[in-house]
Amino acid sequence: MKALYIFLGLCAIYIIFQSFVTNSAVKTEKQKYRTVLKDDELEIRYYPSATMATVYSSATNYKSVANSGFGKLARFIFGGNKENERIAMTAPVRMNMSEKGAEMSFVMPTKYNESNLPKPNDESIRIHESAPQYAAIISFSGYANDEKITLYKNKILQILSKRNIKVTGNYTFLGYNAPYQMIARINEIAIPIEWNEQ
Repeated sequence: MKALYIFLGLCAIYIIFQSFVTNSAVKTEKQKYRTVLKDDELEIRYYPSATMATVYSSATNYKSVANSGFGKLARFIFGGNKENERIAMTAPVRMNMSEKGAEMSFVMPTKYNESNLPKPNDESIRIHESAPQYAAIISFSGYANDEKITLYKNKILQILSKRNIKVTGNYTFLGYNAPYQMIARINEIAIPIEWNEQ
């Protein structure tokens, strides 16, 4: 009976913790965009320019990019900058991957721009403004890995080809959740496209 109570207690703690983490994720500032089209297969969004902190990596797969880039960017926003200022975490974490290397970017909170954002102590972190773009989006749940990313990247490329929508660049993986959030996880693949709203 004691073992049952311990088990139920641990389950309760797990549920409370996951509820807290999920609620925190909902409240996290998200990168701004405007939905242009949405149907059963994909979503098309317009992303205005945003301030980004980006690190380059020679890694060519999701696992390696996540391991090599996240720590540097996390140290920067947790006070590793010239003003020792903590910068709020936003979502998503963006990863641009190719056979030649990859970039990981944190989107900075909207109150910052290139002129007022604290300068990172790590000179390998590049602060820049992203170019406005239209992007086609496909979502999937659970934990991301290279197999899932490849599967959904190929799926959205097939959809775009079928609809004669021109792709203008490489795909980006968008991750919205902390590693310890185990429920209600959201992942997206974004493909830059040519789009005319007229």
